[in-house]
Amino acid sequence: MNLPEHIFSGEWDTSHIQGIAIDKERKYLYLSFTTILVKMDITGNVIGTVAGLTGHLGDLDYNDDDRRVYGSLEYKSQESFYLAIFDGDKIDRVGMDAENDNIMTAVYMNEVVSDFICDMNGDGRFDGDIADTDDHRYGCSGIDGISFGPVFGEDKTSTPKLMLAYGIYRNVNRDDNDYQIILQFDVRELDKYKRPLNQINPHKSGPEFPEAKYFIYTGNTTFGVQNLEYDYYTGDWFMTVYNGTKDKFPNYPLYIIDGSKKPYSGEIIGQPEYEEGLLLSLKKDGIYDEKSGVYGWQFKYGQTGLISLDNEYYYISHNGKSNGKQLSNIYLYRWNRNADEAPFERVVY
Repeated sequence: MNLPEHIFSGEWDTSHIQGIAIDKERKYLYLSFTTILVKMDITGNVIGTVAGLTGHLGDLDYNDDDRRVYGSLEYKSQESFYLAIFDGDKIDRVGMDAENDNIMTAVYMNEVVSDFICDMNGDGRFDGDIADTDDHRYGCSGIDGISFGPVFGEDKTSTPKLMLAYGIYRNVNRDDNDYQIILQFDVRELDKYKRPLNQINPHKSGPEFPEAKYFIYTGNTTFGVQNLEYDYYTGDWFMTVYNGTKDKFPNYPLYIIDGSKKPYSGEIIGQPEYEEGLLLSLKKDGIYDEKSGVYGWQFKYGQTGLISLDNEYYYISHNGKSNGKQLSNIYLYRWNRNADEAPFERVVY
């Protein structure tokens, strides 16, 4: 093991850290501080930054095949959601600009926009970026969690697909927002849609539909999947969330999708009219809540960054503040499957 047990992000005058990604071959870390992308080496030295983002940059993942950093990017006031794509190799100095330095392209997410702006109550008015409304199909608040991995139920050696998770509004007064939702894309098919992003007049170049759309029954959460991560060690998908508040659910902060189980067609319960979709299975491990039938785990970190190193070790972000600035301490953890306590344990050499 030649990875440090602790990496400090430095202090940044931004919003809190939202996601982390790693180029394992070159040992670079990428950190999303919502309006700034930070590139560091594995010892914590800053290599470069990409600033100038006026939207909300969320979770990140690194694609080994094209050496690009992929992230979720939201412009809720403009009712626009994007897959942001950064050329990691070009990030070589502090203060690079997302629009002007030929660093970032973006793909418009039509499916997300359609669900976000949906007038569910039929009053002819979209209520906007608020949780206390019947609008937003499935309670969609945008996008956040993102990860590369094989199609659910397929072998680990199959071609990785990009999985993009919805944000979901916390709203205890409706029953149609109790699923996590994941869209599937083949990034090779997205190349024809990539465009530089003018944030004042954002483009709408993107696929009309995803390859697939999946539903995972967990109960309502607070803004959906914050970090999504495929783990080649276990073959499963980790979803970290901010706890929900509905009394009929256990409201775990960590859920795991069983990567060995194929999607199956079934009813998406709680919808205004009968609806079927592709359902995914939670791992039958951890803590089981008999009342709701939901499995999950108690672990209070990971919502601001979770990276699998694919060898039972993980980097997990602990976000914080100092002198009015945002920071993260990124610690090395080992998966120990301890359901009664924390399923990860800190690594101390």
